[in-house]
Formats: sequence, C-alpha cells, structure tokens
Amino acid sequence: MIYQEFAMNEDGSLEGSKLTVYIQDTGSEKMKIKKRPLVLLCPGGAYSYTSDREAEPVAMAFMAMGFHTAILRYSCFPAHYPTSLLELGRSVLIIREHAKEWRVDDNAIIVQGCSAGGHLAASFACFWNEDLLAKTLLGEAGDAAREKLRPNGLLLCYPVITSGEHAHKDSFKNLLGDRLSELEGKMSLETAVNSFVPRTFMWHTFTDGAVPVENSLLFATALRAKGINTELHIFPEGCHGLALANRITESTQDKENVPVCQPWITLAGNWLDFYWKSTETS
Repeated sequence: MIYQEFAMNEDGSLEGSKLTVYIQDTGSEKMKIKKRPLVLLCPGGAYSYTSDREAEPVAMAFMAMGFHTAILRYSCFPAHYPTSLLELGRSVLIIREHAKEWRVDDNAIIVQGCSAGGHLAASFACFWNEDLLAKTLLGEAGDAAREKLRPNGLLLCYPVITSGEHAHKDSFKNLLGDRLSELEGKMSLETAVNSFVPRTFMWHTFTDGAVPVENSLLFATALRAKGINTELHIFPEGCHGLALANRITESTQDKENVPVCQPWITLAGNWLDFYWKSTETS
C-alpha cells in the first residue's frame, strides 16, 4: 500500500486538516488491473469534528473491494464556509495530479460523505464549477482548467442536505457561523442541484432521528428533476451515524450494529463496479 499525507493550507484551514491517501500497490507483480477508481471520503460530525468511525474503517472496506481510497480530515468549527469546500477541491486536484503515479482512473474519482460530510461532498458536487472554487484553487488557469475539479460520482450516506424544515440545524450553524442568515438558503442543497452534479448513490434510514430521511428524499427528487442518474436506498430502521452499521464501527452507545443496513457497502461497491470498472490498460 502507498500511504501518503498532504496538509491542507487553504485560507482558514485549521492545524491538523489533511488528505490521507491509501493506494493499492502491486509493486513489480503483474496484475490485470492497471487502474482503479478512487473513493474520496468526507467523514461526518456536524461540521464540528470528523468522525473516526466514518473514516478509516469505511476506507478499508472500500479498499477490500479493490478500490483506492482517500480520507479528507477537513477543517471544522471554528473554521467556516468555504474553507472545507476549498480543501475538498484541493484534494481532488492532488489526486488528479498524482493519478498516473498512483494508477488512479482519473475518470473515476468518487466523492463520498457521511452526514455533514455528505453535505460537504454534495456541496462540492453542486458547486465545483463555480468561480469561487475554480479561481481560488486554479488561479489564472481557472476557466481553462476547471474540469480538473469535476467529480465523477457522488456517494452519500445519510447526508445533511436541507436547511429547511428537516434541517440538522447545528451543522449549518457550525458551517456558516455569522453568515448563517446570508448563506443558509444557498447551502440548502436541494435547491442547488444542477446539470454538473454527477451520477449519485445515496442511502438513509427511515428512522433516522438526527438527520431525517427527508434530506435524502429532497436531494433525490432534485436530482430526478435534472435527469441525473441516481440510486437511492432507504432502510427500514437504524439510528443516525451508522458508518458500516456493524460491530466494527459500533460506538459505546451500542446502537449502530444494525444488520438490515449492513448491505449498503456491498450495494455501493456494486454501483462503483457497474459504472467504473477497473480498466485493463495502462
């Protein structure tokens, strides 16, 4: 495995924010697979921290299926928008810069997020083509090179989406700070979906009491209206923050081991395989 860390140094980045990449390394051994998709993970935590339960264990599960992975420990409160969004954009650029070296299929960079990390991932999917990201991260080359920021897929686990009736209010307060009233409408992502959003995989639980299932339903409905290919799974039970929904990522609260939800990772892997099969040419 190739393991490498990159510090995040955007305007407002906090100490400790970083991108960690985990690359399947075949060394000198010849293998049929030459390039692999990469799943870039954004753990949740209400924009107040990034969850360990939704980070490396989930990354390793995707790696076990044959994908490269990366984890963004983005800046949270007291950092505010757009710092974490810029850090995610920078992460995508780093991955594209090293794609040949790491044998990443640069047509298969998938942005994933849980809970508030899902809001970050979905925000990037909606806003990657805006001047804020392109000009800040690419400078004078922004217009010509902004395609480098384009995510190829979006994978959301019980995401925070709406700032409306079904909002997780603390996530928006932590993200926006003093600009809450100014920006909460823009950051209510069911209103931000556009034709630049890539194909999407989503899952939620019907009984999520912290981030109601309406968040995923609203986003999926907006994706449908724009004709964006979407796979949505709603499981009948389970609390918020399930991660892998098994004993590996269960907290001391003893409530996140939910067998009915455990197939989500297999379903996500099948989705990745169907649309982004590992290529067999270098």
